[in-house]
Amino acid sequence: MTDDHDRKTLVMLLSDYISPKLLNDDTRFDGAPDYYAPPEGDRQSYIDHVYSLPTNDDPLVFGMHPNAEITCALNETHEVLGTILSLQPATGGGGGKTPEEIVDELAEDILDKVPEPFDLEMAALKYPVTYEESMNTVLVQELTRFNGLVVVLRQSLFDVRKGMKGLVVMSAELEQVFKSMSDGRVPELWAGVAYPSLKPLGTWVADLVHRLEFLQTWLDNGPPSSFWISGFFFTQSFLTGTLQNFARRQLIPIDMLSFDYDVQKVGFEPDKPPPDGVYIYGLFVEGCRWDASKGVLAESEPKQLFTEMPQIWLKVAETSSLGDRSGENDGFYETPVYRTTERRGTLSTTGHSTNFVMDMFLPSDQPQSHWVKRGVALFCALAD
Repeated sequence: MTDDHDRKTLVMLLSDYISPKLLNDDTRFDGAPDYYAPPEGDRQSYIDHVYSLPTNDDPLVFGMHPNAEITCALNETHEVLGTILSLQPATGGGGGKTPEEIVDELAEDILDKVPEPFDLEMAALKYPVTYEESMNTVLVQELTRFNGLVVVLRQSLFDVRKGMKGLVVMSAELEQVFKSMSDGRVPELWAGVAYPSLKPLGTWVADLVHRLEFLQTWLDNGPPSSFWISGFFFTQSFLTGTLQNFARRQLIPIDMLSFDYDVQKVGFEPDKPPPDGVYIYGLFVEGCRWDASKGVLAESEPKQLFTEMPQIWLKVAETSSLGDRSGENDGFYETPVYRTTERRGTLSTTGHSTNFVMDMFLPSDQPQSHWVKRGVALFCALAD
């Protein structure tokens, strides 16, 4: 096992189930007293014990929150419905709109919402590459990446509409775009040049428009007081730019710097940037919630799978000044941040998944293992 997060999870789970304490007859799992190692007996006593256990395992046995059952049921439902959707016929029902009419209207609506590509030449003149401000480079790079997506999206929609009218040949690629749109899914042609996302077509388009508006506001009015971290195409470039600004201003090598994390009060809206680092917003937490009154991670409310985090101040400091906060009971939880709830991606040259962003050390009054078994993580975007 090569991934640090996978290894940490496995080690903590094994420490619960492969442990001498389980051989004690009075040992019980917290919150699940029915699960224990049965006392010494004959074969039939062990069989009887197994059959006495509940049919559906309680999530508490595995250290998970009861909400994990809801997440499991939702995932199974989405998988079943996705299979059913892929099997439905591509013909229209009696009296309803044909698939061609539906896709044509949808294509027109998307073209109205998604603007033309950004003017990169104007952006480069307004935000030139400078030694003092790395965010200029981050902005132009983001505009370039989004332009690549917008060009492919708009051109494919024009071609699909022409293809349905017989004006151009309907290639296999355009057929796939047509089929995906009629099913409410993001076409592979778009996903191949886009940022990671699990959203269906409708919310995916709305999210794309929101990201483009965020960049347009930045382009028109300058860097915002707080950055929508979920809106970046390549989040790591933004984080590197933040470290680079501090390193050049303080004349410190960038590889000697790290982030510190200060969660702000609920409702905090900055009117100016912080003295160092950046304010960010747009993260969601799964497996727990943020207790604003105590300033620590706390147990999730029943049936509340995700909660939005308040604004977070990403402070920049020398790594040596932060100390080691990764201990089991050091008062912090090393919270992984992912771009989507899938928690996996393609392994990059850095050794991390392309879906992984960073680890945030957030205050906690529980040991690290508690939140690891809860599956606590932060996400830039949800699946709906």
